[in-house]
Amino acid sequence: MLESKAGFTFGRKIEKTKESDKMKNRTMMQLFEWYLPEDCAHWKKISQEADRLAQDGVNMVWLPPAYKGASGKYDVGYGVYDVYDLGEFDQKGSIPTKYGTKEEYLQAVSDLQKAGIEVLGDIVLNHRMGADEKETVDAVEVNGDDRLREISGMHQIEAWTKFTYPVRNGKYSDFVWNATHFDGVDWDERAGKNGVYRFKDKQWDRGVDGEHVNYDYLMGADLDLDHEDVKKELDRFGKWYLDTTHVDGFRLDAVKHMNASFYRDWLRSMRTYKEKELFAVGEYWSPDLNRLQSYIAQTEGVMSLFDVPLHFKFYHISHGNSAFDMSKLFEGTLVGTDSWHAVTFVDNHDTQPGQALETFVMDWFKPLAYGIILLQEKGIPCVFYGDYYGIPHSGISPVKHLPRLMQLRASHAYGAEHDYYDHDNIVGFTREGEGNTDGLAVLVSDGPGGTKNMYAGSAHAGQIYVDALGNCPEEVTIGSDGKGNFRVEGGSISVWIPKL
Repeated sequence: MLESKAGFTFGRKIEKTKESDKMKNRTMMQLFEWYLPEDCAHWKKISQEADRLAQDGVNMVWLPPAYKGASGKYDVGYGVYDVYDLGEFDQKGSIPTKYGTKEEYLQAVSDLQKAGIEVLGDIVLNHRMGADEKETVDAVEVNGDDRLREISGMHQIEAWTKFTYPVRNGKYSDFVWNATHFDGVDWDERAGKNGVYRFKDKQWDRGVDGEHVNYDYLMGADLDLDHEDVKKELDRFGKWYLDTTHVDGFRLDAVKHMNASFYRDWLRSMRTYKEKELFAVGEYWSPDLNRLQSYIAQTEGVMSLFDVPLHFKFYHISHGNSAFDMSKLFEGTLVGTDSWHAVTFVDNHDTQPGQALETFVMDWFKPLAYGIILLQEKGIPCVFYGDYYGIPHSGISPVKHLPRLMQLRASHAYGAEHDYYDHDNIVGFTREGEGNTDGLAVLVSDGPGGTKNMYAGSAHAGQIYVDALGNCPEEVTIGSDGKGNFRVEGGSISVWIPKL
């Protein structure tokens, strides 16, 4: 274990300490959606929006993958070609990525940080796509639903596995990827056939999700994370990326497809190198809480995870015609069992309309869902770009009240929390406030409207509360016992705060 002069410890489990108090009231934003224009202008827009986002309470953003994808400027960023090309080299048909040039990316990171916003880089290390050359490789085809069952004998295939990066020509890294660095691919050029092919003398990585029996293989040329040269190169890349971009942490893609020990060790290496507790959140896409908890245990708590089970709760509630029991909202969720490792969200680029994981929460329920994740104490909420700005491609407007809810998190969501998840439809909570903050009372209903007597805090006795969202016009006076009768309309949310 290493210690810095400031007393931080690095390369170890993240623990709740005085140094990590800055996690309180952290509001993350995913600062992209899938169908952004392919105009190479996103980094410039982010620079222009930095101050506005800070004013609305955002203090952390997750930017899209910044490196060159196999489809050049048409690639959202997950079809990774060259992680050292941040929009600098004329590769795959363009110099800029979909979002802009390297200079514009670095400027956007700097502008966000100047506005008081931490920046997370999207790290995609599971696979490579768009190789420069084919190689002849001995391989077996495996069953798509049981990746441990072979359905062919060993035979030769032509695989796109050699990455020479002739344009970059060794700048930043002279590492050349070849078939020995991968476990398998999904395309045999010789036969012109799709499938899942495992290379000779290779085994799928252990410590991965059990879907398809072993879900190591996802797409492209799958990295062999047992290969020492691969691990060394990914370590070199991480350090280069930190030194080049100065990001404050990471969003880690597709972690369920990678040996859990890899990111455990990689994150510890990065934190030791920078002597910083770089915040990290992983995408482990599963509605099964047990799988998320198992991954956190396997990685020894080095990262948070997105609360996918809670997202699915929101989705089902929004489509449930008030049949969902709201009192059980947090049962089986990460934030309900391990809030310190939970990043809560309503939707993202994978769940938006038109995507493979489409489970888009209905418009009427979104303000309720955001009110819950933004104003409660538990978890770190992540706001989706498509909910904040809208999704023109799909004719989707920005979520009503969302900027106001984000502002209320920054100004009022402090102090002791008292939960009232005690009804099938109408649930809520209060925050007492602390220091110079006044606190609030939140009430939501996925069915009929109604009232609930909730404790706002004895310090608020005699104060008048109003609905900051304007959904209920009346005023509520807090009694001598610190309680008030707060109301919510049907299928709505009210956020009650002390009247100015």
